[in-house]
Amino acid sequence: MRVGILTGGGDCPGLNAVIRAVVRKGSFHYEDEFVGFLEGWRGLLENKAMPLDLSNVAGILPRGGTILRTSRTNPLKRPDGVDKIISTLSQHKVDALVAIGGDDTLSVAAKLHERNVKVIGVPKTIDNDLSGTDYCFGFDTAVNVVTEAIDRVHTTAEAHNRVMVVEVMGRDSGWIAIHSGVAGGADVILIPEIPFDIEKVAEKIRLRHARGRYFSIVVVAEGAKFSADVNPEHGAPIVQDMGKDEFGHARLGGIGNILAREIEHRTGFETRTVVLGHVQRGGSPSAFDRMLATRYGLGAIDMVHRGEFGCMVALRANKIVSIPLSDAVSKSRTVDQETIDVATGILDKLTTEKEAVEG
Repeated sequence: MRVGILTGGGDCPGLNAVIRAVVRKGSFHYEDEFVGFLEGWRGLLENKAMPLDLSNVAGILPRGGTILRTSRTNPLKRPDGVDKIISTLSQHKVDALVAIGGDDTLSVAAKLHERNVKVIGVPKTIDNDLSGTDYCFGFDTAVNVVTEAIDRVHTTAEAHNRVMVVEVMGRDSGWIAIHSGVAGGADVILIPEIPFDIEKVAEKIRLRHARGRYFSIVVVAEGAKFSADVNPEHGAPIVQDMGKDEFGHARLGGIGNILAREIEHRTGFETRTVVLGHVQRGGSPSAFDRMLATRYGLGAIDMVHRGEFGCMVALRANKIVSIPLSDAVSKSRTVDQETIDVATGILDKLTTEKEAVEG
């Protein structure tokens, strides 16, 4: 068979490991041929492609990013976008397409399947918020990066008696914030799933200082939501600007700085912000992500040869399984109550009221 591969959406560690696994097993076990489409769906819209073979994927396992490059191009925004994709696939004599991406990329894949395109999805979202799978590759690497940053921030916070606010990725779900916050020993963890009361956050920090703990670490996901005393649009996330990408997502960011300002104003304690931003996406994938991405790649090429099109490879109970693309993109996977309970169980309970993962 001749198989196409693309990577769409934001980059994350592990993309190259998936590509490598698909090409290696496809070449060694199925005698497949491969073509890579560059910059996500843009490559199929603009006929930008490169051959993929064993020489192309040699040595890419530990590399971050993606050798196919990526973009947030949405072909569904073009009147003839799907037709162009089908035409390009036909021109390259592609029998099946492996689309590696998150809910946006895979929602396009689901539409293509409705047009009888033979497509397989591989889950990629660094926020770990794609439904139908227990873990997405890239998430573990991001958590390790953030945890190390929190460890480093601890020392300077303690030395200067400061409150340190660490802003991390997490548009609609707080998986990175809650995992790294627990692993890094944060004192306050704020996630998009639970809007928080800024005064309760300030009170918690004041009580810590009253007990002789003269520094605090606050981890906040970029999509966490202030209550109305700071943000008049109650429950709305903070955005950097009003522009949106082709999938309708606003560019989030800035909550860390606003939160730090409010904490310092309300407590009188010196407060600083660390915004980790794209450093969470960069660099070499962790061993866990290399293994998971490899398993996804192997599962995807096996699904191609089993004819399981319109499906996504997924991890459930540590087993690689196949699920419908429609199930994967139906809703975001938010932080579950059990994980929230882990955070609330180990953080100081310094107020009598129930707190939004603040205690």
